[in-house]
Amino acid sequence: MKILVTGGAGFIGSNFIHYILANYPDDQVINFDKLTYAGNLDNLVDIEGDRCYKFFKGDIGDPLAVEKALSLVDQVDAIINFAAETHVDRSILAAADFVKTDVLGTQVLLEAVKKFKIKRYLHISTDEVYGSIEEGSFTENSNLAPNSPYSASKAGGDLLVRSYFKTYGLPVLITRSSNNYGPYHYPEKIIPLFITNAIEGKKLPLYGDGKNVRDWLYVEDNCAAVDAVLRRGNLGEVYNIGGGQEVDNATLTKMILAELGKSAELIEYVKDRPGHDRRYSIDCSKVKKLGWQPKVKIADGLKKTVAWYVANQAWWQKIKDKQVEYKKFQASWYGG
Repeated sequence: MKILVTGGAGFIGSNFIHYILANYPDDQVINFDKLTYAGNLDNLVDIEGDRCYKFFKGDIGDPLAVEKALSLVDQVDAIINFAAETHVDRSILAAADFVKTDVLGTQVLLEAVKKFKIKRYLHISTDEVYGSIEEGSFTENSNLAPNSPYSASKAGGDLLVRSYFKTYGLPVLITRSSNNYGPYHYPEKIIPLFITNAIEGKKLPLYGDGKNVRDWLYVEDNCAAVDAVLRRGNLGEVYNIGGGQEVDNATLTKMILAELGKSAELIEYVKDRPGHDRRYSIDCSKVKKLGWQPKVKIADGLKKTVAWYVANQAWWQKIKDKQVEYKKFQASWYGG
């Protein structure tokens, strides 16, 4: 299979490329990435010379760049769209960037699918499009009720994908994953931020009362689920992907500190962010019918993730040292 992976230099995208090349030696992958602040080719330095891998720098919002990337091989079979602005905090401060990439960029890709007669377009979305739920779990048929500019922009992209299936008969699929974690995660999200801050002996800024609940999914498990949907999913369908590991943020923080042998005194409770969803939970029975099951428990996944950040300090230290803008952004939110 010849696959165009958009956003392949990001966290989940780069892990997915590693997964494909490791499990399908005959597949070819084109990594199409704009290389924004979160796009990092260091994530893929080990496969730069792989004969089955090509990189093309471009923006999914640029139709000409998308067409050039699709022309790198004879006929691309599938497009998997990981490209997105994803950080909720940033979406509150710069919503327009999220609409441009997550909505308008999606529309450009859908037009390319139509023009180039791509056999499968897999759109990577998020459980956040459903909003917050106090009890029970969302199914793929639940109403969309996004509560941040990020989740609203992702919901907008999802609806465009659905419309292109209904209107044009495009061969589309959507996955909505719960919170991912693992190697190569940019240190602005809670797990990599808290791990790296703890290693540095810095405070861990915990929002509100720390009781917000997330369902944690190890990134390799997500890659396996995305692959199952790509190859065996029914066209036009949505598939929820969750780890079945619901943990509140305060407990998660203490687990990270315990793994590193650090004191809970590093926890600093800070003002909650606007529109902060209380709990996410999704029913994943549909994707399990494709033969997928999450394998990594949160305790084991955190142990592996912490070990990776301890062993790869040069990777994340370079990001933290280089991103002056990132540090100012952190300070603006956390009062640092």
